Amino acid sequence: MAHARVIPLHGNTTSTGPDKPANGRPTRQTARRGPAPTLATPPPVEQPAPELADRLADLVAFARRRLTGEYEVDEFGFDAELADNVLLPPLRQLYQNWFRVEVIGAHNLPDETGALLVANHSGTFPIDAMMTAVAVRDNHPRGRFLRMLGADLIFKTPVLGSFARKSGQTLACNADAERLLHDGHLVGVWPEGFKGIGKPFRDRYKLQRFGRGGFVSAALRTGTPIIPVSIVGAEEIYPKLADLKPLARLFGFPYFPVTPLFPHLGLLGLVPLPSKWFIEFGEPIRTDEFEAGAEDDPMLVFNITDQVRESIQQTLYRLLSQRNNVFLG
Repeated sequence: MAHARVIPLHGNTTSTGPDKPANGRPTRQTARRGPAPTLATPPPVEQPAPELADRLADLVAFARRRLTGEYEVDEFGFDAELADNVLLPPLRQLYQNWFRVEVIGAHNLPDETGALLVANHSGTFPIDAMMTAVAVRDNHPRGRFLRMLGADLIFKTPVLGSFARKSGQTLACNADAERLLHDGHLVGVWPEGFKGIGKPFRDRYKLQRFGRGGFVSAALRTGTPIIPVSIVGAEEIYPKLADLKPLARLFGFPYFPVTPLFPHLGLLGLVPLPSKWFIEFGEPIRTDEFEAGAEDDPMLVFNITDQVRESIQQTLYRLLSQRNNVFLG
């Protein structure tokens, strides 16, 4: 702040001091001037952080595109923009802050080509599939999406089926799986199905039967690698203690679980326990080395299915032996 310049006056005892002129006559004393008054400077207006400003601009552009219809949806109903801006963010909060997921072996995911990710299934509700989708999106160097194969019950459920399609899921059938793999997508499948996700807590981390190996046939027919995926932590989020079969039949569910908190606490019982998660992507199992028509060899399909299952089971045992605490890791 600039100040008016003040020239110092040096007093003395002569007649030429500050109170008298040279002729000796008294004069009116002039008050010394202080700093010149200045106007108060308004506080600077805080500008939003560049990251926040960019995010707000992206959200405005996203809303405009939704209103004008200027966005793309593929033949399966997958809406990549909606998934990134609406569906994945709340799942990412669970992933990062609630389950504190640690990912191992993300380098085994191919950069551009297709691959079939085969994972164990557990947890009473299929949260493990959604966490795997976040793990692929956030840990792949190119941020690829995981196209998941879901049970028909998901797509028959109102609202849920629509959101499942928009998030990239499709029906768990060979035709859809092969089309996605042929187009170079990362495809996720959970071959244990409801047998795995709905098993009692006493059978945790014991893999159930992998069906008839349809996923192996799809990989063989398209020549894409199979990546075993092992998930630790999902078994503890809703420990299933019992199954109310009459209620399951009434609502058309494969099971109606009883957990330590549900249904005793109502909706509060649906909050998952904050277990510590690990997701490991194993080394790819190649399928492009077999001759054409190999997918029709039942013995070969069985052997590869058993190899994938055994790889996941052994990895689960290893991860469990390295985990010190269910909730702390």
